[in-house]
Amino acid sequence: MKNRHILISQPNPNGVSSYTELCEKYGVLVDFFPFFHVESVTPKEFRAQKVTILDHTAIVFTARTAIDTFFKLCEEIRIVIPESMKYFCISESVAFYLQKYIVYRKRKIFYGKGDIASTLEMIVPKHKDERFLLALADNYKLEIPKSFEKAKLKSTKAILYRTVNSDLHKLDLTKYGMLVFYSPADIKSLLDNYPNFQQGDLLFATFGPSTAKALKSAKFKSAVEAPSPEAPSITKALILYFEKLDKETHK
Repeated sequence: MKNRHILISQPNPNGVSSYTELCEKYGVLVDFFPFFHVESVTPKEFRAQKVTILDHTAIVFTARTAIDTFFKLCEEIRIVIPESMKYFCISESVAFYLQKYIVYRKRKIFYGKGDIASTLEMIVPKHKDERFLLALADNYKLEIPKSFEKAKLKSTKAILYRTVNSDLHKLDLTKYGMLVFYSPADIKSLLDNYPNFQQGDLLFATFGPSTAKALKSAKFKSAVEAPSPEAPSITKALILYFEKLDKETHK
């Protein structure tokens, strides 16, 4: 990989970056630019969905963004969430993020292993009588509500936020040797901005199984994927990639 200029589809961290080692040790140049941003629905848009939050005894979160928009909405429509409310999160990291808004108590916060299947495996044996509110984005996966329906759980969909593509025409993508995607929405944004986009010699890296799946569905190839046992983060995966590349170059 001669061109070590990488574009990260995330906002600039404006501080200590996890990419520092990659840049200093392997001569990589990193730019940041979010491929999309999130907009919360307005109270008026939420009311139009005819969803009553307090009719539910449990809330399901699949992303940190869903948590932020949920509590923001509750504040705007002046709803106080009762202490008895239970929270079911798709992963441990999403569950821990709840500490930003509530006191973290294991008796009312539960989490899966990063997918809906493992989350349902946790719910069905002991919590099947709860009334679940599914906190979703406008482009939610049909798998989520369908899985709850198949498990015969009482659930209601609530669209809390929407993803909006960034204008990628502000970027000169030809100067990069690799693009790093963190979400399927990143790939959607790329294709919406450039419907006839050709990968060519450009390398792609992905974080998360859903992102890797979206990349393959778009008929693109991934050079680097994370997480994995040896690389729990995308930065670690990239470090291992360039380490291997340099070793092969100096053979």
